[in-house]
Amino acid sequence: MRKLLFVLLLLLGVSVQARRQLTLAEAVALARRQSVDAAVALNELSAAYWEYRTYRADLLPEVNFSATLPSFNKSYNRYQQSDGSYTFVKNNNLGMDGELSVDQNLWFTGGKLSLTTSLSYIRQLGGNRAEQYMNVPLSLTFTQPVFGVNTLKWQRRIAPVRYREARADFLSATEEVTRKTLAYFFDLLLAREQLGTARQNLENSEKLYRIAEAKRAIGQLSENDRLQLRLSVLQARAALTDSESNVRAKMFQLRAFLGLEGEDELEPVVPDGVPDVEIGYADALEKALAHNAFAHNIRRRRLEADYAVAEAKGNLRSIDLYACVGLTGQDDGLRRVYRSSGWGNNQVVEVGVKIPILDWGKRRGKVRVAESQRETVRAQLRQDEMDFRQDMFLLVEHFNNQAMQVRIAVEADSVAQRRYDTNVQAFLIGQISTLDLNDSQSAKDEARQTRITELYNYWNYFYQIRSLTLWDYVRDEELTADFEEVIK
Repeated sequence: MRKLLFVLLLLLGVSVQARRQLTLAEAVALARRQSVDAAVALNELSAAYWEYRTYRADLLPEVNFSATLPSFNKSYNRYQQSDGSYTFVKNNNLGMDGELSVDQNLWFTGGKLSLTTSLSYIRQLGGNRAEQYMNVPLSLTFTQPVFGVNTLKWQRRIAPVRYREARADFLSATEEVTRKTLAYFFDLLLAREQLGTARQNLENSEKLYRIAEAKRAIGQLSENDRLQLRLSVLQARAALTDSESNVRAKMFQLRAFLGLEGEDELEPVVPDGVPDVEIGYADALEKALAHNAFAHNIRRRRLEADYAVAEAKGNLRSIDLYACVGLTGQDDGLRRVYRSSGWGNNQVVEVGVKIPILDWGKRRGKVRVAESQRETVRAQLRQDEMDFRQDMFLLVEHFNNQAMQVRIAVEADSVAQRRYDTNVQAFLIGQISTLDLNDSQSAKDEARQTRITELYNYWNYFYQIRSLTLWDYVRDEELTADFEEVIK
């Protein structure tokens, strides 16, 4: 019989819409896996991860190969002869160069050490077609800024803090995805509750109006009361139409946020109560300062302000040391050029100095600006920390109070429903007026909405605290993740 009815509905063009029940836990899991906000959080974590990997790579040896394969030169160049006159010399040659180096940044000094080997080849085109090879089998080069800021050393202090901040931001962003899911989920839940209430109110209003017409016919009800009930029916129909439209809108928003395709009707399930959790302010603040990105952000901004001052002071003068020692050789044969008997010393030592004699205080001014900005940052950080502590205190107070608000709202909903049911029976036997009946109906509807709202407020506070402390108070464990696995 059911199959026959289904076939008839299809033949008549009636759309059959599947209904899908959705719990809060299922909605959160979907949002964390496939929502746009979750993807944004993951991309930000990925960018921070590869930035940190780049910093780590700067501390490791780097192997580089550079070559010119080949270099052809057929041109005229100006040449000064021994008597001071100039002439033009024809160049017609083919050359190739290659160099292999191992470079290591020295974070503790800010210098760079390079071990290099190279080979050069040149062949004259035309004339005797002579060819020559020159090699540097081994060369050790050291470059070192003497008074400049050691950028790599500062990055060694800043980069790990920045990456820990990014990881904490990712966990907090994941909790923010949960909070957004809560908002859309409870919006739909409240809209469906309002729809159910609107349908029930319309059914009750129509029933009461039919009874009122019968009473009016036998003179037991005034015309004013009958018209009041008729008005209630019209208002209930209008409320039902608005509720149906609102449900479709809220359902579309939730489906879009969760990345769900199809036209299934989502039926959110009201969460069963709330966990028995009480959070102390001191404990929450301690966990927040230990795990939240805020603590890492404070430290990073302090380090960056100190680095800006150090950089400005380092630019007051510049002295660079360059030293190179090694061997070199040349020959007209490739094998002979690598024989040790033909090698000679190759040594270069340079010390470059740049000290401003008169710059009208420009560099000193930059130092003062950096120091002033550092003091500004420190003042802002103190204010931010005070605000963070205050917000945490208020949030914990609201959360601990909210559990009681939920219990009160649940009981108030039950009482309002029983009062309305009692008043309906009392109206049928003429003990109360339509005004009293409408008042109890409004109180019933408001109590149901308040119950849903208070339940949403509880979970919103709960996940907001989780976002700040990065701590799961139900399981009593720290929120963490395998970040490298997440990025993969």
